[in-house]
Amino acid sequence: MFLNFFDQQIYNNPLYDWLISLGIVVISVIAARIIYWFISIILRQYTKHTNTELDDLIIKRIDKPIALGVVLIGIRYALKLLTFPHLLNNYVHRGFVLMATLTVTWLFTRIVRAAIEFYFRQNSEHAESKTDKQIMQVAKRASVIVLWSVGAVVGLNNSGFDVGALIAGLGIGGLALALAAQDTVKNIIGGLVVFFDKPFYIGDVIKIKEVEGTVVYTGIRSTRIRTGGGRLITIPNAQFTDNPIENITLEPAKRVIIYLSLPYETGAEKIDEAILILKNIVEQSPDVNHYDSIIYLEKFSPSSVDINFTYFIKKGSDIHSTQTDVNREIIRKFKSSGIEFAYPTQVSIAKQ
Repeated sequence: MFLNFFDQQIYNNPLYDWLISLGIVVISVIAARIIYWFISIILRQYTKHTNTELDDLIIKRIDKPIALGVVLIGIRYALKLLTFPHLLNNYVHRGFVLMATLTVTWLFTRIVRAAIEFYFRQNSEHAESKTDKQIMQVAKRASVIVLWSVGAVVGLNNSGFDVGALIAGLGIGGLALALAAQDTVKNIIGGLVVFFDKPFYIGDVIKIKEVEGTVVYTGIRSTRIRTGGGRLITIPNAQFTDNPIENITLEPAKRVIIYLSLPYETGAEKIDEAILILKNIVEQSPDVNHYDSIIYLEKFSPSSVDINFTYFIKKGSDIHSTQTDVNREIIRKFKSSGIEFAYPTQVSIAKQ
């Protein structure tokens, strides 16, 4: 009675064969986990003691494809124990060949990406070279596109699909696809412009249209900018060919323009004293290029005489702290000298 239970047929296969097939799949999953653990922990620890960095980069990337390959092999052997109609067997075989080819492509793609990364690390003139980082990213993504395209064609061809007919069919709809992909092509061209013209590098602070932030990624189709508020904004590369790009990182200094308005009751001696105070402030500030500063009596407004106080904050200095220090000194020294302000006083900031 017990044996008869396992002999009952389910989709033309005895329950006993189904259980064996399920057991093979479970064993293959367990084996994949063991292999994944072995590669990601044991081999990674071993490669840390070798002289080259290439094996470390490869080991970090081959664990998942190899584990998936083990699971696919287990599923394939499990299905071989079962009997299916000829047509279904044909589809199963095709599906396995396609999945196996794509898994090998995934493995090979990861190895090539590791080799590209190793090459740029070894041959980069500077370890933190922004140009090399951009070239490396483009090379890695180009390799992914090429390898996956080849892998897909080989997989489809080996699994019995007529790739030639498929390509011919795609050619018929090529015109419609080209029309639909105009924006994508423009973005790719924009990416090439960014790559070759180099208006900015990864890590630069740029402003395009209303977006200002730090460049964290540059790809073939788009560029990602992290704003001062922490938000990540993706900008299509076509924007860089149609709009001006302001590279804030490259500016030599931050220009600050202050119009100090004094009442008409202020005497000429006090105006001269105010100008002298402003010159002393910039000379005593370590973060200000005092030799570039411009201080003079510029104009007569309807309710005040206006002193133009223009100074330049050195590159790399904290802009907000420097402005605070300068403004605080103006208030303190003007007050101690008996110099009063008229209203309003206008402040503007611009790049040099």
